[in-house]
Amino acid sequence: MSAQPLEGITVVALEQAVAAPFATRQLADLGARVIKVERPGRGDFAREYDREVKGASAYFVWVNRGKESVVLDVKDDGDRALLEAMLARADVFVHNLAPGAVDRLGLGARALRAAHPRLITCAISGYGDSGPYREKKAYDLLVQCEAGLLSITGGPEAPARPGISIADIAGGMYAYTGILTALYERERTGAGTDLSVSLLDALGEWMGHPYFAQAYGGAGVVRSGARHPSISPYGAYRCGDGGQVFLSVQSDREWVGLCERVLRRPELVRDPRFADNPLRRGHDEELTAELEECFADHTAEGLIALLDGAGIANARLRDLGEFAAHPQFDARDRWGEFGSPVGLLRGLLPPVEVAGRRAPMRPVPELGQHTEAVRAEFSGPDPRPERPGTA
Repeated sequence: MSAQPLEGITVVALEQAVAAPFATRQLADLGARVIKVERPGRGDFAREYDREVKGASAYFVWVNRGKESVVLDVKDDGDRALLEAMLARADVFVHNLAPGAVDRLGLGARALRAAHPRLITCAISGYGDSGPYREKKAYDLLVQCEAGLLSITGGPEAPARPGISIADIAGGMYAYTGILTALYERERTGAGTDLSVSLLDALGEWMGHPYFAQAYGGAGVVRSGARHPSISPYGAYRCGDGGQVFLSVQSDREWVGLCERVLRRPELVRDPRFADNPLRRGHDEELTAELEECFADHTAEGLIALLDGAGIANARLRDLGEFAAHPQFDARDRWGEFGSPVGLLRGLLPPVEVAGRRAPMRPVPELGQHTEAVRAEFSGPDPRPERPGTA
């Protein structure tokens, strides 16, 4: 097995829940050694979010594969000394402690980088380290509310939470990419740096389209269920067999193709209600009626074949069981197995595949599984040769 890009990089993570663990799991997937520091007793509270995976937490299994678990009481002198020894040899320190808590522990970026100039620190918070929301508790759904996401998600009757922890994922991905950037910069300069990511800022970036549409377009973005708020036709349409097909038309060229090759209604191209996308969106209900009248002559499978033949983007709505059996994953051999405290589990391979190299999917750790080994390793002298910029 060829070496992975981040082999030799050590990450110490004082983390819990989803955002920070999601970021560090991406690093672990690329070969970094991630040492996860957990609290005595129950550890990361995400271990107890649910019991869906053979008694283990689906959340924890998802974001903690490939890590080592070390149980430390960071207020205990002996454990604190071990943590400091780990940080002295680390390349990256990631935490999502509450703003102020990390400084009270003496683990703030300024103090750590004064002692370890090559260290990259990454702080993940809900709302940032300043401002009136600095100390406000931040969980995924609540950040979605503050970022305005729920105001545009759901149907006309009520908002709806997206089915995944999207604020946590956004924050974790920006932390991950920021760390990769900092590692690249360190290769050029020899110096580490301090990164900070807030979930509100991360999700706020993802709200760019609806913000600009409202700020400069006048009308607010309305909740449109499974339909697109600004593109038409785009969404789910009923077929003659009762099934639904999702389709998307992104250009006038595709609109012509849909009318002529699928609907067999070329006159709709010249209909003044549907002449361009803004007009189609303004007459979406009328357009839906025209489409579903034509689709009534087709089964869902037949319509998908017709749309594919005409080059019109489409999809079927799959449930999670169908997702797990998706033919595209199977054809590309995208499933693998990894160990866990509850036995072997099946999961998707990491999305980034470097030059065709597929790293093994390393196990999910038991709470404190690596504590004694890490304690023994870091109690001795640093075995690595001294590097430029090392304190």
